[in-house]
Amino acid sequence: MRSLSIGATGMLAQQLNVETISNNIANMTTTGYKRQRAEFQDLLYQNQRRVGSTSSDAGTVVPSGIQVGTGVKAAAIYRINEQGNISPTGNTLDLAINGQGYFQVTLPNGDTAYTRAGSLQLNAEGTIVTGDGYQVVPGIVIPQNTVDITVNPNGEVLAKLDGQVAPQNVGQLQLANFPNTAGLEAIGGNLLLETPASGQAIAGNPGAPGFGRITQGAVETSNVNIVAEITQLITAQRAYEMNSRVISTTDQMMQSVSQLR
Repeated sequence: MRSLSIGATGMLAQQLNVETISNNIANMTTTGYKRQRAEFQDLLYQNQRRVGSTSSDAGTVVPSGIQVGTGVKAAAIYRINEQGNISPTGNTLDLAINGQGYFQVTLPNGDTAYTRAGSLQLNAEGTIVTGDGYQVVPGIVIPQNTVDITVNPNGEVLAKLDGQVAPQNVGQLQLANFPNTAGLEAIGGNLLLETPASGQAIAGNPGAPGFGRITQGAVETSNVNIVAEITQLITAQRAYEMNSRVISTTDQMMQSVSQLR
């Protein structure tokens, strides 16, 4: 009976759905996290009476036919890149992107990764880095005698040096954007990598057309809506239970057949 395998595919699909929702809930306080959504597709159909086939010598055509589905499969886990809330922190090197774009980060192997998490710091040389010590592109070094740092909405980094009145421009932050941001590969640590699906990175200054602006002293919160996630979790749980009920019902039907005399 096909319903046994169909119900099993449904249970596996809802298991993946719950795993995706649980990851969203777990990251509801992760800076710059973008919620994900599982998408599914129906499996191949078995034709017992093909639609459009002729049903007589007179050329009459079967209007609908008989197609039996074989279940469901996972198609993708889609990243929803809508803007998160801008949460003030008061920390000088906390930077939030209000709009499109990603900070560029140089990994230890020389590759460039991308992130929306703007909780930045200074390393021992005064270079702006991420919380893991990865250098933010382009490498901006803050002078040792700096008493205050200002990052304006256009990404200019201004350092007020001890004994000077006017701040000094020490660098220009750049953002990167992609034709298909959903195609970026997540590698953990709030980092994403370019892939053939995402297209090549397009670099630009904050505030330029197609790029967001920088808000200093704030971070972008996760865009997870906990109420919506709990609702989806309950729906996935009920769907899992119904698929398990299909298997139980099919098993009872098979028992009835086996008991025929």
